[in-house]
Amino acid sequence: MDWFSLAHASQLWLFFVLVLGIIVLPGMDMAFVLGSTLVDGFKGGVAALAGIVAGGVAHTAMAALGVGLALKAVPQLLSVMLMAGALYLGWIGWSLVRGASALGEVRAEASRPWGATFRRGLLTCLLNPKAYLFMIAVYPQFARPEHGSMAVQAVAMGTIIAFTQAAVYGAVALGAVRVKAWLRGSGRAQVLAGQSVGAVLLLGAAWSLAQAFGFHGFAAG
Repeated sequence: MDWFSLAHASQLWLFFVLVLGIIVLPGMDMAFVLGSTLVDGFKGGVAALAGIVAGGVAHTAMAALGVGLALKAVPQLLSVMLMAGALYLGWIGWSLVRGASALGEVRAEASRPWGATFRRGLLTCLLNPKAYLFMIAVYPQFARPEHGSMAVQAVAMGTIIAFTQAAVYGAVALGAVRVKAWLRGSGRAQVLAGQSVGAVLLLGAAWSLAQAFGFHGFAAG
C-alpha cells in the first residue's frame, strides 16, 4: 500500500488543522518572535523564527522516537519539564513587565547577535510546555504503522509543523516590523508593548504550572 493513501492524506489535513489551531494561540514562541522583531528588526525576528522552527523539528524527532510516550508513561518527568518551562517563561515575562525600559531602546540596528537570538529561540521552543502536551496528546494519534513508514510519516508531519510555524510566526514578524518604526518615536508605547508581551508570557507560565501540578497529582494518584 502506498504510504500516501487518500485516508492518510485526510489524516494529514486534520493534523494540519490541529497544528494551526495550536500555533496561532498566543504563547511563548510567538511572544519571543514578536519581542525579537521589535528589538532587533526583521532579521532578528527571522533568527528567532529559525530557532523556533529548529526546536519544532527537534520535538518532532523526539515524538517519532517515542519520547512522548515515555513522558506519558512517567508523568513525573513531564511535570518537571513543564515546571522548568513555566519558570523560564515566567522569568522572561517578569523581566518585560517589571521595568520602564521593558523592551529596551527600540533601535534601527540589531542589539543582539543573530546567532544568540537563534539559540534563545531554540531553547524557548524546547522548553515550551505546549509542545510536550502536543507530543503526548496529538502526535501519537496520527503516527500509525498502518500508514506506512514511521520515518516518512515523521518527515511529513514535521514538514507541516515547520511550514505552519514559518507562516504564522513569519506573519507576526512582518507585522512587528511595521510597529517597530512607530515604537521608536514613543517611549511610552515601548513600555506598554513590552509589558503586554510580558503579561502574555506570565499567563502562559501560570497555565504551565497548573498543568505541571495537574500531571503531578495524576501521577501521585
